[in-house]
Amino acid sequence: MTDVQAYARKCFRGATTDRVGVELEFLVFDAEVPAKHVPIARTTAALPSLPGGSRITFEPGGQLELSAPPGPLPRAVADLVADVDVVRRALAGAGLTLGAAGLDRLRPPKRQLREPRYDAMAAYLGVPYGLTMMCSTASIQVNVDLGSDPAERWARAHVLGPVLVAAFANSPADGWMSGRQAVWFNLDPSRTASAAAGGDPAGDWARYLLDAGLMMIRDGDGIRAVPAGSAFRDFEAVAGRPPEEDDVAYHATTLFPPVRPRGWLEIRYLDAQGAGDWPVCAAVVSALLMDDRAAAVALDAAAPVRDSWVPAARLGLADPALREAAGACFLAAAEALPRLGAEPWLVARVCAFAAKHIESGRSPAVDLMEEMYA
Repeated sequence: MTDVQAYARKCFRGATTDRVGVELEFLVFDAEVPAKHVPIARTTAALPSLPGGSRITFEPGGQLELSAPPGPLPRAVADLVADVDVVRRALAGAGLTLGAAGLDRLRPPKRQLREPRYDAMAAYLGVPYGLTMMCSTASIQVNVDLGSDPAERWARAHVLGPVLVAAFANSPADGWMSGRQAVWFNLDPSRTASAAAGGDPAGDWARYLLDAGLMMIRDGDGIRAVPAGSAFRDFEAVAGRPPEEDDVAYHATTLFPPVRPRGWLEIRYLDAQGAGDWPVCAAVVSALLMDDRAAAVALDAAAPVRDSWVPAARLGLADPALREAAGACFLAAAEALPRLGAEPWLVARVCAFAAKHIESGRSPAVDLMEEMYA
């Protein structure tokens, strides 16, 4: 399908600069009764205007998402820090708190948004994992420009994935350090597995788009269900017309691989963190993807564990090989951050995170587990 090929190529054409955009998802809890669901309307009523310009949206279960405008790393992080602080204080005044984990272990999943898109997604993904993913998970998404060599940046994002999953695993559940990742492992692999196949990135992405299950078709202002087992390559047979670029682009929004190209790269495999630690995620990912010297060190260290997605999610930094690789990656990132203009406080926070979690082999999930069983 020529439209798919053209769209895939377009996804790897974008800014050659080094901007960063960060999207934070937070579970929202009632401060007095954490096991009670918080209506989106209650959260919305408490939110003020944001000084950093972040866009506010909600996920189907009521998770609050703040999406910061892209910019150089120092400004992007500083603006989002200001917005998170304003939101945190405003919600506290309304008796609400921001969660500090990637998976809701207190409340059963409950959909609050009933748009046709979400109805179709819920029906396709099923229970329990589809509903859990939509309503009970929270992540950090770091978006980076494609740079001067999109293929190289694409490769870096994938090779480093397991190490970063382990380092930031923060959703303990049922024997997993990243229970959020475990949820994703149980979803339709045609839309959640890695899109990287070691060849031309645009070609890999086009193949992925064609092979992925067709979840729904937009029909005028509505959504049309499709026969079970349909892939996007079956679009014309199902829809009765060839796909247009808008159809391909919409289909791409229903795919959730670890790294997704959209004219920039979305790094999608990081668990949500507490308000003090999410800047570390943004800083480390940015440094390792954008700084060539740091990337060279990190890629060499991560190569032996580049396929260890499941051990990273299950064991986190308790896996010796992942912990060793994470140590080298964090050191390289800390050395690179001043070259990216990062302020001293951010470098210090990365070093403090490394000392607490990486050197000790304790993913953030371990702290949550100790709190659960204290």
